[in-house]
Amino acid sequence: MQKRKLTKTVVDDLKPLGSAYWVYDTDLKGFCVRVAPSGDKSWQVQYRPHPGGRGTPPKRYTFAATTVLTPDEARARAKDILHGVSKGEDPVRDKIAKRREHTITSLIDTYEAEGGFILRGVRIGQPMKPRNKQWMVNRLRHHVVPLLGSKRVSEVTPGDIERMVKDIAAGKTRKDVKIGPRRRIIVRGGEGQARKVVRDLSSVFTFAIRHPAFDVAENPCVKAAVNKVDGKRTRYLTLEEVGRIGKALEELEAEGVNPKALDIIRLWCLTGCRRDEIAGLKWSEVRLDLGCLVLDDTKTGRSFRPLSAPAAALLATLPRYADADQPDGLSPWVFPASRGAGHFQGTKRIWPMVVKKADLPGVTPHTLRHTLGSHGVSGGQALPMVGAILGHKDARSTAIYAHMQQSPAVKAATRAVGGIAAALAGKTPGKVLPMKRRRVG
Repeated sequence: MQKRKLTKTVVDDLKPLGSAYWVYDTDLKGFCVRVAPSGDKSWQVQYRPHPGGRGTPPKRYTFAATTVLTPDEARARAKDILHGVSKGEDPVRDKIAKRREHTITSLIDTYEAEGGFILRGVRIGQPMKPRNKQWMVNRLRHHVVPLLGSKRVSEVTPGDIERMVKDIAAGKTRKDVKIGPRRRIIVRGGEGQARKVVRDLSSVFTFAIRHPAFDVAENPCVKAAVNKVDGKRTRYLTLEEVGRIGKALEELEAEGVNPKALDIIRLWCLTGCRRDEIAGLKWSEVRLDLGCLVLDDTKTGRSFRPLSAPAAALLATLPRYADADQPDGLSPWVFPASRGAGHFQGTKRIWPMVVKKADLPGVTPHTLRHTLGSHGVSGGQALPMVGAILGHKDARSTAIYAHMQQSPAVKAATRAVGGIAAALAGKTPGKVLPMKRRRVG
């Protein structure tokens, strides 16, 4: 074992041999330099991990190249490492564990295989809908993996999350890739997408904290200074705007547009159902005799939706389409696909045409759902009743509609403040006169 006081001159004069060798420092026990056959030199610390003693095999920990730290800097660093060892630390073990640690990409892979459970609300602990889970995983793969995928899970900081959100909002992960005939992957950025992604990643970190394979103590998304909540949507249509949609549908029908798409849009307006709840509607879910839809699989599970008379009348006029693969020769779908199996999915192409004709930029199919909710509340319907129409299981979901149209509240406030306003203006409020009793007989 060579021992010398390690100085810059001494280290520079060390020549490579046929195999690696070590030169130990005379001033600090355990501090040494390793000289590789290639000529590369690195600073190391030799130590015996806890509990120590001659029965414990020694370990060597490499912490820097000799070109990075001077001998004095390396000696100070080695002293710190040995101090940690005296308190029970094991830097070699920690280094091996760090190399084996999962990356964000492998965490997302594990989440896809084992995760996907609802973490809050009335459905806590229940599995996510397969399609919702797939959408979530797709967002993670298209946005998080390109930006943070190679990082180790324990190394992700709130600052990394903040930079990721800014990059997604700026469109750095945007792409449009053709993957086959009539198939493309279109990834869009923007602030709304960034908020969704950070919520998705937060759920994944919560999963990692509870999973035994991941050594994660905190969720960096929680401390990140980013907006994780979408603003409440207050856009809804007035009756005049609804009339413009109706006129646009009539014009498109006269132009020969697929009637399935137009009837789906009409039912969106008349039922307040979500997009695929109508597009994927089955005849077995239509109960005209009970005046309701019994939807087997919705965002909130099995759901009963009362049908208005106009919606029931429209459903009653729809044709039953043939399907030779079914025992009765009829399609189970109210709106079957024009080609192949499954339900009709062509509304994505038709809806922009409706919006353009009606001159309602920015209006989405979900706006029609908000419209029914807001008109129901503003018309005096109780929130629980509106919630039943829309299929809400949580009353908080319906409460947002109470703030969308304030006409009943405005009228009530006017009646309540009438006397105060008159007195404030120096006027005498009008007297309330009793009604004369009518004589009977």
